[in-house]
Amino acid sequence: MKGRRILVTGGAGFIGTHTVLELLRQGFLVSIVDNLDNAVEEAMLRVIKLVRPKLAVNLEFHQGDIRNAGDLEKLFSTNQFDAVIHFAGHKAVAESVARPIKYFDNNLLGSINLYKIMEKYNCKKVCFTSFQLFGFSSSATVYGQPKEIPCKEDIQLNAMNPYGRTKLYLEGIAQDIQKGDPEWRIILLRYFNPVGAHYSGEIGEDPKGIPNNLMPYITQVAVGRLPELNVHGLDYPTRDGTAIRDYIHVMDLADGHVVALQKLLEHKDIGCVAYNLGTGRGTSVLEMVAAFEKVSGMKIPIKHCPRRPGDATEVYASTEKSAKELGWKAKYGISEMCRDQWKWASQNPFGYRSNSKC
Repeated sequence: MKGRRILVTGGAGFIGTHTVLELLRQGFLVSIVDNLDNAVEEAMLRVIKLVRPKLAVNLEFHQGDIRNAGDLEKLFSTNQFDAVIHFAGHKAVAESVARPIKYFDNNLLGSINLYKIMEKYNCKKVCFTSFQLFGFSSSATVYGQPKEIPCKEDIQLNAMNPYGRTKLYLEGIAQDIQKGDPEWRIILLRYFNPVGAHYSGEIGEDPKGIPNNLMPYITQVAVGRLPELNVHGLDYPTRDGTAIRDYIHVMDLADGHVVALQKLLEHKDIGCVAYNLGTGRGTSVLEMVAAFEKVSGMKIPIKHCPRRPGDATEVYASTEKSAKELGWKAKYGISEMCRDQWKWASQNPFGYRSNSKC
């Protein structure tokens, strides 16, 4: 796989940086396009630091927005890509409920722009030399509140919020595009809840403003940036009353993307196929808090809050298909996730923005 050029949209973000790091270590040439809406250039500088100069020369960054056809045109007219991994998109459930148009604009229209430019440059060959190899980051939110747990890839999909619906619509669009033109190879990766950080503590999740996800919220409480953790819903029909999710270490997730990419590049008869990337185990909010407290030695104050609109009770993955067809399985458990999350937060209490409180 050495020497293949991969475009990573949203590559300066949390999952993007960890995946880019693994791609570089595997010998890929990587181009990032990111509008830095929820990311900073410092994250890429940290990636460069981790891979060292020999591999850093294989990384290019382009500041641009996938909603802007001109930005994509400039990128594709000057590069020949073997495949694309598409991370760019908004992902906060609560915000999507309050601002659905923002999500439809960015997630749907931006992705359609990307498909159009890929088609224009005939990126649909065995390596996507113009794009037919397309790794699309979908989301476990397409499962909504599933009738069956663990969630298998072939169960009926049912998004419960605008964010989830954008992912559901995009999966349908991907299937239609591949059906209309069998040269396309598309893998839909359905994530569960990514947490943790690179073991070095150099890169991690650094959301702007108040975090929407559990783990960065916990760590901001632990380092004193927030006074307490808001736990939304203590009346779910679960073992401790809090919602249950399948948390996955971000480095496991990065590895899953590299494995999926290799399948795209090596196999011609992929079609459009979905895989879950998760651990296959459900952990409640309070269980995650307890695990973090044990690893960090910090006490996390909790405030009980009403449920948030659009949140499901319990969602975790069936990982049989990804194990059988991709040969992929998550390596890390909750304690390692919390350990690495705490190392990132304790070394970078204010994220990439150094010592300036934000």
